[in-house]
Amino acid sequence: MPVRFTKMQGIGNDYVYVDCFNHPVPADPAELARAISDRHFGVGADGLILILPSETADARMQMFNADGSESEMCGNGIRCVAKYVFDHGIARRKRLTIETGRGVLSLDLELNDDRVSRVKVDMGEPIFEPSRVPTTLPGNPNYPSNAAADVPMEIGNEMLMVTCLSMGNPHCVVFVDEPTDHWVLRFGPRIERDSHFPRRVNVSFVQVLSPGEINLRVWERGSGETMACGTGACASCVAAAMTGRTSRKLVAHLRGGDLELLWGDDNHVYMTGPAVEVFSGEWPDRRD
Repeated sequence: MPVRFTKMQGIGNDYVYVDCFNHPVPADPAELARAISDRHFGVGADGLILILPSETADARMQMFNADGSESEMCGNGIRCVAKYVFDHGIARRKRLTIETGRGVLSLDLELNDDRVSRVKVDMGEPIFEPSRVPTTLPGNPNYPSNAAADVPMEIGNEMLMVTCLSMGNPHCVVFVDEPTDHWVLRFGPRIERDSHFPRRVNVSFVQVLSPGEINLRVWERGSGETMACGTGACASCVAAAMTGRTSRKLVAHLRGGDLELLWGDDNHVYMTGPAVEVFSGEWPDRRD
């Protein structure tokens, strides 16, 4: 039976979504993610997200990267889940809750002509303890929870200073003069699979432009470089503010567009950005 899907994107971070309220759960989501995400032989996406019923929230998202590996959370993806849930009548409220691999998150919707245009997500509290990120890099006693912040990491013959934390999924933030291909394409895949990260890691290369503005590119675990990464932007905001490089409120410029970020006084990180539905179609449940 064909799989009915909807392609959506949040500032260029694109996923294929399957409505499992109204259609069956795909037989093999990991294999479907690998096939449908292929940008030459498939629909083309950074991965697959299933929109599922939840016992504790308006909906549950289950996400698979382009390589078929499962991930806990996607900041741009959850905004698109909220848009789909509202626009397609699953839950018609301006505040929604979505169950994710990092727990239930709350989202506030901005509407234009009764359709969702932007979403503010309460991304929850950052996790600093190295064992919970997880990373085997040493903690730095100068930072909260002995965070692995501004600690040295050797990659080949290079020594980098990195800051590691989790936004429900693991992140490694590297501050650079400019996030060039030299950094992203050379070091991104090597850091992702470095032995210091037992569950692999997302890698953000961050240029601080001012106390309220950063520029970044992200190498995502299981997908490679993407046009944007919401959890990566949140992790970068926290890392930059915690290490005194920026304020706690800033705009992040990513390749696909901008996100508004706030690390609030309540220790929660708030992310606001657009969500766009691109097109819908059908995909065979197995490739011929």
